[in-house]
Amino acid sequence: MSKKLAIGMLGAARIGYFGLIKPASEIPHVEVAAIAARDPERAQKYADKHHIRRVHRNYEALLDDPDIDAIYNPLPNALHCEWSIKALNAGKHVLCEKPIASNADEVRAMEAAAHSNERVLMEAFHYRYHPLAARMSELVATLGDIEHIDVGMCFPLPMTNDIRFNYALGGGATMDVGAYTANLLRLLASASGEQALQQAPTVTLARPKLLRENVDRAMRVELRWDNGTTGLIENSLLSRKLFRLSAKVRGSRGSMSVLNPIAPQIYHHISLNVDGHKSRERVTGKASYTCQLEEFTRRIHSGERKSDLTDAIANMSLIDTIYQAAGLPLRGTPDQ
Repeated sequence: MSKKLAIGMLGAARIGYFGLIKPASEIPHVEVAAIAARDPERAQKYADKHHIRRVHRNYEALLDDPDIDAIYNPLPNALHCEWSIKALNAGKHVLCEKPIASNADEVRAMEAAAHSNERVLMEAFHYRYHPLAARMSELVATLGDIEHIDVGMCFPLPMTNDIRFNYALGGGATMDVGAYTANLLRLLASASGEQALQQAPTVTLARPKLLRENVDRAMRVELRWDNGTTGLIENSLLSRKLFRLSAKVRGSRGSMSVLNPIAPQIYHHISLNVDGHKSRERVTGKASYTCQLEEFTRRIHSGERKSDLTDAIANMSLIDTIYQAAGLPLRGTPDQ
């Protein structure tokens, strides 16, 4: 491969190091070639620290750069749709941080832009590209008829002025850790192979804990599928439940528990009990962010131009449904 894939970064977000800069350093045919931020001085400091060659004066200038092939968008959630569409219209491929948008309607608009411009648009659920995700899916299929799925992601974020608590920027626990748990719940349900679990579940209870009006710091969600299978989601950025990062699936033949399915490169394990036989295992693989960037570049270099955002739309639709069931407005709509 003679030419490196030149990626430009919108903003100087902390996640950019893990989501782009570090994995790009491990992939020979990828280069983080440029950056732009609202504050040019901050962009320059970020570029100096991470050895990014070009700093553009604003986002538009970055998108107009003819030497940039793709854009990484780690901006606040409320800006994902606007700037991803602008990047696509500028002829760039886009890797957009999760959640890909503020609501499902925005994802549909983004998909339309990707199709009309024949560019790759991919949501950055990095854990899905680590071998652990495939292994979890394999094991779920061995559990018999699925009875219950329980996923949770909880950690303390005491800085209440953080943008993740800003409604106007698409904040809330369900938009942050909840994007992961909704995605993981749907992955495990789909992996069962049961027809009923391929459909969206009904949210039977959504109980938020609010930091301020319309901004959830925690959310407990109970769900049910048409076949009677039940689900539980626990999301928290600030509550008495300080730490949780796990998934549990119970079926007619046994159960599976997974510790840290989201960042398995740090540490994880799978505990399995099927037909009375207990086992425990780990899955080797590169860092999930590296796996993700490899997949993004593969799609570009393979000539794929039909971005299928069916999964992204389904995930945002579930998040929308959770907020509606909790009596809260969707993100991306006027704060009421």
